[in-house]
Amino acid sequence: MELRHLRYFVAVAEVLNFTRAATRLRLAQPALSRQVANLEDELGVDLLKRTSHGVTLTAEGKLYLDEAREILRRTDESVAKVRALARGEVGELQVGYVPPLDLHLLPLALAEFRRTTPGVKIVLHDMGTDDICRELRTGSLQLGLMMQPSEELVTGIEFEEIGRYPFFVAMAADHPLSRIKAVSLAALENQPLVVLDRRRNSEFHRILRRVFAPRRPNIGVESDSVNSLITEVSSGRCIAVVSQLFKEAVGKRLSYRRLIDAGAAMVIGLAWAKDGDLPPAGEKLCATIRKVGRGRNS
Repeated sequence: MELRHLRYFVAVAEVLNFTRAATRLRLAQPALSRQVANLEDELGVDLLKRTSHGVTLTAEGKLYLDEAREILRRTDESVAKVRALARGEVGELQVGYVPPLDLHLLPLALAEFRRTTPGVKIVLHDMGTDDICRELRTGSLQLGLMMQPSEELVTGIEFEEIGRYPFFVAMAADHPLSRIKAVSLAALENQPLVVLDRRRNSEFHRILRRVFAPRRPNIGVESDSVNSLITEVSSGRCIAVVSQLFKEAVGKRLSYRRLIDAGAAMVIGLAWAKDGDLPPAGEKLCATIRKVGRGRNS
């Protein structure tokens, strides 16, 4: 039994005439009669009562007409859903990100994506770079928005840069460093830094070492969230080395001075597993994030 047999039977059952049904189907009438007869043979029941005046439905035929219509309706729906999935219009994406991208870049991209692709559900996961790379390799995540992973993390990961941002020193409004226009690394040598905790943000710690090289950052406090980091800086106890993205997201809650001789920049990008299967919806989300990233860097 094939779907065409169901379509042929439904066409005949709706008009109760083989000739008119054949015209609707653009099929020769003898071929249509033969196909419907083959369906009845396979089912082992008569679906139609044939007379010289036309055909009528048997009791079995009336029941099977309802069933055939439902099967065809479900089939058409499933085809439409699969095609929508292939076009990236429906589905679910597991996306990992690192703070503070959730405060600025990510909301802008998601707002645009949800406006144009409302049928795709995005499930967000606040994670460190190490965790994102691991989850991408295992397939638990389809996409990551994060800082560029170092060599020890990049195995099996494809990374695409979408933005490169300078570093700033974040401080309380009355901090002594706020009196100068730009801050050098030498000026930070004896300043205690507050950073996000090493366990979830080990990649940022590696970047921070490159920023300060050949010096070593003077880490005074490790915070477990962006909000607690902001509180530590606001209190005047510590300063923080942050990216331009952080500065733009947090805004006037803190004061900022450009770090003029940093040994590295904050590189942000998209990541996915090299051997993974990024679905069409993921490709669409990547395109949206690239667009937003380009707008921020232009």
